[in-house]
Amino acid sequence: MNKDTRKPSLLGGIMIITGTTVGAGMLANPTSMAGVWFIGSVILLVYTWFCMMTSGLMILEANLHYPKGASFPTIVKDLLGDHWNWITGLSIAFVLYILTYAYVTSGGGMTQALLQHLFPTLPIPRSIGSLIFCFGLGFFVWISTKAVDRFNVILLGGMVIAFLYSSLGLIASAKATILFNTLSPANEHYYPYILGALPVCLVSFGFHGNVPSLVKYYRRDGKRVAKVIFLGTGLSLVIYLLWQLAVQGNLPRADFAPVIAKNGDIHALLTALSNMIKVETLTIALRFFAYMAIASSFLGVTLGLFDYISDLFKLSDNTKRERIKICMISFLPPLILSLLFPYGFVMAIGYAGLAATVWTGIVPALLVKAARKKFNPPRYQVYGGNFIIYFIIVFAMLNIFAQIAQQFHLLPIFTG
Repeated sequence: MNKDTRKPSLLGGIMIITGTTVGAGMLANPTSMAGVWFIGSVILLVYTWFCMMTSGLMILEANLHYPKGASFPTIVKDLLGDHWNWITGLSIAFVLYILTYAYVTSGGGMTQALLQHLFPTLPIPRSIGSLIFCFGLGFFVWISTKAVDRFNVILLGGMVIAFLYSSLGLIASAKATILFNTLSPANEHYYPYILGALPVCLVSFGFHGNVPSLVKYYRRDGKRVAKVIFLGTGLSLVIYLLWQLAVQGNLPRADFAPVIAKNGDIHALLTALSNMIKVETLTIALRFFAYMAIASSFLGVTLGLFDYISDLFKLSDNTKRERIKICMISFLPPLILSLLFPYGFVMAIGYAGLAATVWTGIVPALLVKAARKKFNPPRYQVYGGNFIIYFIIVFAMLNIFAQIAQQFHLLPIFTG
């Protein structure tokens, strides 16, 4: 039998990029960008999309100098040395842990609300919701990767249907006066809040861990992978813009105050949005979409964390007992954090943005710069020459500055 030489379809790769990018992060965007509101959100999303898409292409260019299957540890160690390899590894681990915490906190709140609706006479604390959410979905990670894949297909299918129904319904009911905030006082400010929204926006376009896998999947066809990255991230951008239109066209800017007071808690956002929507089925679809997005993102992130912990501590995942050990190391730290700090969704996403900046902004730019010095030009090369390298480094530094400045209260904070 002849070996199959057909090229994998573009659609498969586009769905990998879009599925990785679009998740629970989009639920944090309307709150984190309430200060800049709709026009500012569009500017931020387009700017971040271009920079993150370009940095992904930089990883692609560097990856093409190495054998099939080479990933971050091999490439970073060879081009930038052991120190940068350690920094990159630690930043990846931090991002995975902090995102797991973010999803447990938000998923726990939504689970609590569901249980309270089913059992109205029983006082159900948020901690119970977090425990059920974490252990319920963590069970699939403990069983096997295949179990996660099968369950994720169900979640993604439900999420797509709910997103289309809720988004189209919300867009149809959006009002221009709310979307452009024309009824507010003339002296309201927007652009001072741009820097503060950048880190959360960055996390919304995080797909870079998939690039080495796509290089292998498309048999080192650089131009084809580049097209997948452009189309996949472009589709994500369109989805985010529609979502901003749907939410910020229905929920007035001032009504974000109670959501912001709870650090962008998803349940608080959905409650505020539901009060503006008169169609009950639309409200149900919106909550269903949010829960599916949180759950699918949780599974994707924790599966990556599980594999990372297994490799880091050289633990075998072939037996149920060993898998329990890995799950304990993976799940307990973020679960404990969620019980201690139950309203930290947007804040946690922002911290993830700080760490993600290292391996999605700074490292890709440095890899391309080092690769061009060490190797001959590859079959694919990122546009822009040296200018684009420094452009991406500036983008990364802006994100780092924004997060640090927020911690020291150097940036204005929109409170509604």
